[in-house]
Amino acid sequence: MMGLREQKKEQTRRRIAEVALRLFDERGYDAVTVNEIAEAAGVAKVTLFNYFPTKECLVTDGVEEDMAAVVVAGRAEGRSPIEALRERYRAMAAQGAGEVDVQALMARIRVIGSSPALLGAIHGAHMGQRYELAAVLADGREGDLTAHLMAAQITAAVTTLQETFFHRLAAGVPLEEAGRQLAADVELAFDLLAYGFSSTEGEKS
Repeated sequence: MMGLREQKKEQTRRRIAEVALRLFDERGYDAVTVNEIAEAAGVAKVTLFNYFPTKECLVTDGVEEDMAAVVVAGRAEGRSPIEALRERYRAMAAQGAGEVDVQALMARIRVIGSSPALLGAIHGAHMGQRYELAAVLADGREGDLTAHLMAAQITAAVTTLQETFFHRLAAGVPLEEAGRQLAADVELAFDLLAYGFSSTEGEKS
């Protein structure tokens, strides 16, 4: 259980992030200063930076998924990296519609999509995930091309799953339905990763 001090810190962190996202969505990322965010959130600038070390982090914090950690720490004995990741994203898809703040999610997508700096930061984060995952899959083997190819395919699949989910919400698909479709998409994506393109050819004929 979270103590009172931790609860207050989490509330402050959430308030800063919510204020920042609202201002960015209203006026544009580049038009809003860190000083304005701190003032609107009722905190000192130094306090804001204690929670978010850069302005970009106010939007991108929590966006990236540590797939390498799932493969290393979250994998049961005898289970392959693909199986471990499938279970992770299957669980995320099944968490339930009530846990997603659609309005905040769409605001974040709008802010990121309208800022080249944020798009670059997201791309950099994805590349970092890819190389970290490749290093784990290589398991100490220097220059292991197979590990890099696997990591590239996995990160591309996960990114596509996320983008498809976001596009459905933007198109007005109800959250519960978008969640059901995401669950099916996860199975398709990881079937392709595990068994290859030929595994779905029979379904199309």
